[in-house]
Amino acid sequence: MAGFLLAAIMILLGSSSSSSSSSSGSSAVLEPLFQYIHGHQNEFVQRLGEWVAIQSDSSDPAMWREVKRLLNVTAQKIQEMGGRVEFADVGTQQLASGETVALPPVLLADFERDARKPTLCIYGHVDVQPAKKEDGWVTDPYNLTEVNGNLYGRGATDNKGPVLAWLHAVEAYQATKQELPVNLKFIIEGMEETGSDGLEELTRQRNESFFSDVDYIVISDNVWVSRRPALTYGTRGSTYFFVEVKGVNQDLHSGVWGGCYQEPMSDLIALLDSLIDHSGKILVPGLNEAVAPLTEEERKLYENIHFDVEEVKKEMGINHFLQDTKEGILMARWRYPSLSIHGIEGAFSDPGSKTVIPRRVIGKFSIRQVPNMEPAVVERQVKEHLQQVFTKRKSPNSLAVTTTVGAKPWVADLKDPQYVAGRKAVKAGLRNFIVTIIINLLISVFISTTK
Repeated sequence: MAGFLLAAIMILLGSSSSSSSSSSGSSAVLEPLFQYIHGHQNEFVQRLGEWVAIQSDSSDPAMWREVKRLLNVTAQKIQEMGGRVEFADVGTQQLASGETVALPPVLLADFERDARKPTLCIYGHVDVQPAKKEDGWVTDPYNLTEVNGNLYGRGATDNKGPVLAWLHAVEAYQATKQELPVNLKFIIEGMEETGSDGLEELTRQRNESFFSDVDYIVISDNVWVSRRPALTYGTRGSTYFFVEVKGVNQDLHSGVWGGCYQEPMSDLIALLDSLIDHSGKILVPGLNEAVAPLTEEERKLYENIHFDVEEVKKEMGINHFLQDTKEGILMARWRYPSLSIHGIEGAFSDPGSKTVIPRRVIGKFSIRQVPNMEPAVVERQVKEHLQQVFTKRKSPNSLAVTTTVGAKPWVADLKDPQYVAGRKAVKAGLRNFIVTIIINLLISVFISTTK
């Protein structure tokens, strides 16, 4: 939590670096801020625990009330600090049942503006993906738990912790009577984990109003590749597919009906198997052709990235990756598309045995896309491929392929002023964090030796 806060404060200072008089001036500002953070660390962690406890799962419309609840909690915190808030309507969504429901709104907020200062807009989200302890969690995912100095809880890093860090940074400035070096705006949503429905249209609508004076935007919603701080300058996009194969009008018993008709599950397994080979190569025709070729300049960027392959293998409990080198692994994770199969709906998955032949099954998979790949084109290529495979099987069953999400990939310019400020902020924040730890250790040693 302290790491998030320090980075947030350093970025605030970095964004206003053009108006800074000296590094000594920055130090004078930082000292009381860091003291405040240190003195209120337990309070900040407690608040994060309260946020984690709200099960704001955006994948289930029945849980959208919890998403809205946390958006209201966020708005209340901003208002308590003197900020202005607005809940922007982003439309509706039609559910599989045919019912149309309102999407959770997007929270827009800002603080008093000074025309002499640049304006920094913070993006964040407070929704999470579903989590159950039986999924592999060692602790209750909705109960923030400290284990060996680390905090575990659904949303602690993605993205409730970073959102709170920004709010706590503002709180620290106000409590120490320090003037914020920039104007601040916030855009906080509750549907990021399911595709940010309505967000793109909202930003277009407000481009000439709410966003008209924004100079910089910061997105604090990603993870480090190692334990070393890092800046994200690009992410892959995503399109999520549902492949439905439907047969007879009821589930059947394999001992009575097995072997006399084409089972939907067999069709689905064949369809899923046609998507990717054992090396991880996507087999959909034309899909890989859009990937930009690797340049020598880009290749060199991977050489200096800290990523201990053996350490990661040990942590994950894996013998080997599909790639042989650090660079190959990172490129597979970042610059090349990938296809992952996530599950099968309608299949028997409970403990024990059951000899049912399901009448209808839905396979679920997603494709992570990279620059130059358009979600609409990927969707068309996948649907055409699956239909061709299905036709060759001459199955009497029916096939339906649908998609959701459709998020585009993006890559930023590392030389952009925002990234220059970000690099300085992360380095300075880490340096001050380490110094603080060393000082606290020295004080502890001094006290223990003088008792």
